[in-house]
Amino acid sequence: MNHMTFPLTSPSREHLQEMVRGVGLRQVRLVSGSILFAYLLSHFVNHALGNISMEALATGVYYHTAFWRFLPVAIVFYGACLVHTVLGIWALYQRRQFSWKAIEPLQLVLGLSIPLLIVTHVVGIRLGQALYGHEKLYPQELYLFFIASPHRIWTMLAVLVIAWVHGCIGLYFWLRMRSFFKRAAPFLLAVAVLIPTLAMLGVYQGGRTTMSDYEDADWRHEALSAEKLGTVAQQTTLERVASGITIGYLGLLGLVVVARVARTLLERRGGMIALSYGNGRTVRVPKGLSVLEASLRNNVPHASVCGGRARCSTCRIRIIGDTASLPEPSPREAFVLHRVGSADPSIRLACQLRPNADLSFFQLFLPHTMSATGHAGSPARIGQERYLVSMFVDMRGSTRLAERRLPFDTVFIVNRFLGAVSQAVLECGGRPNQFVGDGMLALFGLATNRHEACRQALRAAAMIAANVDELNQFLSHDLHEPIRFGIGIHGGEVIVGDIGYRDHMVFTALGDAVNVAARLQDMTKSLACEAVISDEVRATAGLADDALPAQEVAIRGRNEPMIVRTVEATRVLSALVNDEHAVAA
Repeated sequence: MNHMTFPLTSPSREHLQEMVRGVGLRQVRLVSGSILFAYLLSHFVNHALGNISMEALATGVYYHTAFWRFLPVAIVFYGACLVHTVLGIWALYQRRQFSWKAIEPLQLVLGLSIPLLIVTHVVGIRLGQALYGHEKLYPQELYLFFIASPHRIWTMLAVLVIAWVHGCIGLYFWLRMRSFFKRAAPFLLAVAVLIPTLAMLGVYQGGRTTMSDYEDADWRHEALSAEKLGTVAQQTTLERVASGITIGYLGLLGLVVVARVARTLLERRGGMIALSYGNGRTVRVPKGLSVLEASLRNNVPHASVCGGRARCSTCRIRIIGDTASLPEPSPREAFVLHRVGSADPSIRLACQLRPNADLSFFQLFLPHTMSATGHAGSPARIGQERYLVSMFVDMRGSTRLAERRLPFDTVFIVNRFLGAVSQAVLECGGRPNQFVGDGMLALFGLATNRHEACRQALRAAAMIAANVDELNQFLSHDLHEPIRFGIGIHGGEVIVGDIGYRDHMVFTALGDAVNVAARLQDMTKSLACEAVISDEVRATAGLADDALPAQEVAIRGRNEPMIVRTVEATRVLSALVNDEHAVAA
């Protein structure tokens, strides 16, 4: 029994270890920030209810406080507040170079200013409720902002905008690498503008109602009682606590700035090191800087799509010479390098490596083709793993065709063939990708799910047959025999991105699935059919198991044989894909 259970538990342990290796301070900051943003969103939606009525505000705040003051939720929330604040202060100390992009230091400054702006509000409500049992809800707060201390309304509006912008910047840095971000960005922007606008309008409408209610003596007696607002002595105590926290926080920030200055002096006294970029460029920097920070400090172009967050591998460098003296990779760096399949100790992330001796290296990605600003909004251009369906189409007999015709005539016919194939691919939702001689690679699934991608590829194969038939009729007077073709289709996880050099970059896909599709296209010759489709594509497209004849074949480069479906005439695929009875339940 033991020898049977051990193999089952081992993969899960390895998976857990892999997940732990991928967790760093930035991941903790992301999780804690997401919790705070969820609270902020809930608060803003509550404010927006002021556009309806004060009763709606009261109902909303009841559910808002009931959820966020529920003990387990409160523990998580206040823990996230503490962790996020501490990590923000640590980022102020740790970040040596602030010239990444203007938006990054802006996010840090906005985040560090939030505690200063909300401390009085938090102490007045939460600490007042905990110590004295105050019940400060919307009527009391709106009275303070619009009647008792009107100047505070501007502080409140400022903290609303600052907290929201800070959170949105964080979400942008998190989501911009996702495949859906480009399509979702306009809608996210609309939401990001609409929610705070409605929240501030709700506060304004609530304030107008409160100013009207203030004229009522009964309302003043009930809403502004000592039980809800507290006595003068209690308010004085709360203000002293808020002032003490503010002074302490400012003092902590001051200590961090002093620590930064002291660290800089110590690093300079500790000596300088030389970084050689392998292209004749050498810079001298203090010990303690990461290679990426050194590049930015000295205006040396260096690829870094994620801005030095260890969320991509585009800043990778290859060390020249001995690597034994280098610091060991951090768990996060080791996770990223393992994720990209790099086991070579000479490959390191420039944003994580902080050398303590002279170092020579060269960059693996050219900075003029891939920088922090170059493709940040288009992750597929910089490298992304995703499911795609690859289709290889090849024209048969092009060599014999060329032997009997002038070069111009041959090129004309091949171009007409590739045009017919490309038209079918485009009309079915695919993308012509590479043209090699008289063949073409097409990709499906760049903007849709895998089920639809497989069905698009099958429709395209059928339409290719129809287009080539039309082409054969058009060229019948000039062709001794009709144009024939072979198609191979397979789907799987591939890596897509820009491949090439300088001005010769092309967007393409790399991976086993692409190679298999090419092998299947070659098999159409020996199997005497127009198309060979992997069974994986057939099943994912929803075709019935008996829709096409199956065959087990050996694929060059793969250890295991695979099941494929042969299609003698691809025009039949149109009826199979469109027939509702052919779709698997």
